[in-house]
Amino acid sequence: MDLDCSVEAGWPGGTDWEALAIRVAEATVRIAPELANPRLSASLLFTSDAEIRGLNRTWREKDKPTNVLSFPMIGRADLLALAPEGPPEMLGDIALASETCAREAAEKGVSLDAHAAHLIVHGLLHLAGHDHELGEEEAGAMEEAEIKALALMGIENPYERPDAT
Repeated sequence: MDLDCSVEAGWPGGTDWEALAIRVAEATVRIAPELANPRLSASLLFTSDAEIRGLNRTWREKDKPTNVLSFPMIGRADLLALAPEGPPEMLGDIALASETCAREAAEKGVSLDAHAAHLIVHGLLHLAGHDHELGEEEAGAMEEAEIKALALMGIENPYERPDAT
């Protein structure tokens, strides 16, 4: 899978966001091998809350920012049946909101890099046809895949609560 990244102003310096996204995609492909098809491409936009709010309003009729949006362009059945030879196929688009991501990372007590990595994995799994809103079983499977992909990067389970015993 080819991942095209664009980082807009507002995302903090000090992190090579494109390099992080590529590492995340490589880890996610190991957990979701259907994403390894060489014909696939996806775009990832690191943008502002204002931009995400506009996208969320336009495409989901929700007038508020959110941490990540995914816009799949190929259905899961078609993705699984996609031959490795042939013309390029656009898997879809992902967008992350800087202010929301930074706020959530601070609330969780994790680095922005780790939280952004989690959200990119989440977005890629949505592009692969996974949907946590379809029920508990799918939500659990999606969480498990996220945990495994992040572990490959040395990132702790984002669903564990440090104060939980």
